[in-house]
Amino acid sequence: MGNRESMKQIRDFGAQRASGFSLIEMMISITIGLMIIAGLVGVLTSNARNSKSNDKTAELQGNGRYALDHLRRELRMAGYRGFTWAEPATPTGAITVTGVTECGGANSGFIQNIRQGIWGANDSNPYSTNCLNGTYLRGDVLVMRRVAGAPVASDCAANPTGVSTLYMRSTYAAGMVYQGTTPPTNIVGAPCGDFPLVEYVYYIGNDDTDATVPALRRVALFTDGSLQDEMVVTGVEHFQVQFARATTDGNARYYDADGIVGTSTDLTKTEWDDVNSVRIWMLARNSKVEAGYNNSQTYALGDANYTVNDSFRRQVFTAVVQLRN
Repeated sequence: MGNRESMKQIRDFGAQRASGFSLIEMMISITIGLMIIAGLVGVLTSNARNSKSNDKTAELQGNGRYALDHLRRELRMAGYRGFTWAEPATPTGAITVTGVTECGGANSGFIQNIRQGIWGANDSNPYSTNCLNGTYLRGDVLVMRRVAGAPVASDCAANPTGVSTLYMRSTYAAGMVYQGTTPPTNIVGAPCGDFPLVEYVYYIGNDDTDATVPALRRVALFTDGSLQDEMVVTGVEHFQVQFARATTDGNARYYDADGIVGTSTDLTKTEWDDVNSVRIWMLARNSKVEAGYNNSQTYALGDANYTVNDSFRRQVFTAVVQLRN
């Protein structure tokens, strides 16, 4: 009798252990699990969204800062003429360029105008029929001219070897631009050097690989005597410049380019000779739209108010650069 009762108790205990969770317990457990999974998915989605936003911000800042730093370096060198502080002499020989048509037109004097270290155009393309034919999008145009940081021949004892390269023969007393391997004989004195000519025309155009993306571009004078159009940095959508020059009361005032008298081909003194600093605005833009983001801002850039209505993130970069030369 005692054994039968013991066996019954063992069977009842086993039945209780095998019964498992009830339906209600299972539903509660599943609900709790789904809530935990939903929370994790939300965290992962938020992290992914924040990561994309951070990437887009990094793209904006990287492109904008690089473009601004690049222009700072070039502006500080604008107007550098080697050893020569005197007015450069007018070239006596023919000067020609290949590739892109000379800015201002063939034989316009633009390419030899080393006396003019800086020049600009306000919200217009003055070279639409030559070096910026069909490539300009918007904003200002900025011209910078100088010679290279070091001469190819420091004592002018040996003539340069670049047949098509444009040089400036420079001494303390005088200087002259020439092309090829035969320097001018009337530029004499010491020290003497033949400096390669450096010229850039900056503007806003399109990216080399994606025409829907804006970029800071330039027409550059190459050592083979050609003008070539090249991209500086992608993702720059707008570009504004103002120029400071001394006024009659001795103070400096900033002007838009059309407030300063003189063309980019003037070989004699103009108001551009008096420019002593430059103020820059740049608007950087992401290359891709951002889902769920709307940008309907108006950006104040110099004398231009640029209004957008799309899904691109943008950032304004500004700088003031003192001219050294």
